[in-house]
Amino acid sequence: MAALGWLTPRRRSATARSVLAGEAAAEAARKSSQQFEALDALEAKDGTAPAEPEFPVAGDDRAAAFFDLDNTVMQGAAIFHFGRGLYKRKFFQRRELARFAWQQTWFRLAGVEDPDHMQDVRESALSIVKGHRVSELMSIGEEIYDEYMADRIWPGTRALAQAHLDAGQKVWLVTAAPVETATIIARRLGLTGALGTVAESVDGVYTGRLVGEPLHGPAKAEAVRALAHAEGLELTRCAAYSDSHNDIPMLSLVGHPYAINPDTKLRKHARAREWRLRDYRTGRKAAKVGIPAAAGVGAIAGGTAAAVALHRRRR
Repeated sequence: MAALGWLTPRRRSATARSVLAGEAAAEAARKSSQQFEALDALEAKDGTAPAEPEFPVAGDDRAAAFFDLDNTVMQGAAIFHFGRGLYKRKFFQRRELARFAWQQTWFRLAGVEDPDHMQDVRESALSIVKGHRVSELMSIGEEIYDEYMADRIWPGTRALAQAHLDAGQKVWLVTAAPVETATIIARRLGLTGALGTVAESVDGVYTGRLVGEPLHGPAKAEAVRALAHAEGLELTRCAAYSDSHNDIPMLSLVGHPYAINPDTKLRKHARAREWRLRDYRTGRKAAKVGIPAAAGVGAIAGGTAAAVALHRRRR
């Protein structure tokens, strides 16, 4: 399992490794989505879970939505929460926990991704999971989500994702977090699936190496492009959401880019190009740029519902 996304903030075109990382993430995302569908069908057939009503055929089946994870869907970085859970289970020592804690604190205060810090965390996480079974980390990841992540989902962003689902569109997470972690989060939120950094495994055991590179910057755009091709989507009809200027390549790829809780560079870029902008970090509304009234009302209503649901979950 890889930790994540740590290219330098300089804009650059996709490399062969970016393309490889993107294609690997797309393939992993499609497989996990198919597994979700098979599990849902089995549960409905066995009567172990109530069947969900079908979405009304009101959406554009050539469109989908792509959401960044860290600081867009979730407060903070998923890999740091995951590292905290691994420490609790004695995967590493206190000094390594202190490094994870410092990275998380810095990330939340600064609100941006520091490439040097993230590179350090990625290398640490790879060394930690090397030799462990993928199934073991997936099982632990489920527990860690409940312990450290469930209460950190932004209700407003969750409402936006739900609006796409309600319209009959597929919704994917796109993150530099390990694909296994991202897949757990996507499933828990009821999303279609996730594209994430793919760590190499042999016979179900992590080797400590990545497939390509972390899914970050240009690699995210390549993953979205590959998935859109495989799914028969038209990117000009798709939407993408992110908080970071590092995701400008992905946001620029779709016809409907949204800046969510944006860092300074992305806010400036979004305003210059009249992209839609939402900020859920404070009680006030951020300046809106061309956001449809219906989407705004839906986000507020959905955000309230999501907040109530989260409150009930805490109790």
